[in-house]
Amino acid sequence: MNSKAKLLTLATLTFALSSLTVGTVIAQTKLTNQSKLFTNGIGQVRVGMTVSQASKAVGTRLVGDPPNKYCYYVKPERGPKNVGFMVTEGRISRVDVWRDSKITTLKGAKIGDTEARIKSLYPGQIKVSPHHYVQGGHYLTFVPKDQSDQNYRVVFETDGKRVTEIRSGKLPEVEFVEGCS
Repeated sequence: MNSKAKLLTLATLTFALSSLTVGTVIAQTKLTNQSKLFTNGIGQVRVGMTVSQASKAVGTRLVGDPPNKYCYYVKPERGPKNVGFMVTEGRISRVDVWRDSKITTLKGAKIGDTEARIKSLYPGQIKVSPHHYVQGGHYLTFVPKDQSDQNYRVVFETDGKRVTEIRSGKLPEVEFVEGCS
């Protein structure tokens, strides 16, 4: 193979590798049912992002309620369907994960888990309070120990036995029982 052919082959290989890397990065940023829920976000979306920044991070438009300066919800246009983002003052402030979602926290907590499992996954870090609307239900609130996470929470809503919804985000929005209502 002559020098010109070697250079052409090397350039083609370099382009193919850079395309593969870009494709891999794009695949990793999409929000899926395998995305992990954190105290301050989900997947590549972080509390504090604008809707535009979050949309770019998940690779799809975020659509929903008409924007206002107080509080509204948006969801990923191309799924997963059971995830919503609360927006306050123009920024993502909370992530809601609703029934039938397969999304888990980093420790594996998910909708359908028992209250006992949630407490065992986060020993000494769950504050239990009564549910406002479900008789016998609870809010199991994960309170982080790390000082840098003190303004964030993960709230597991239960029917008294099992987790029915999960939300994470910053205080005070993560503790709003009625969302934006």
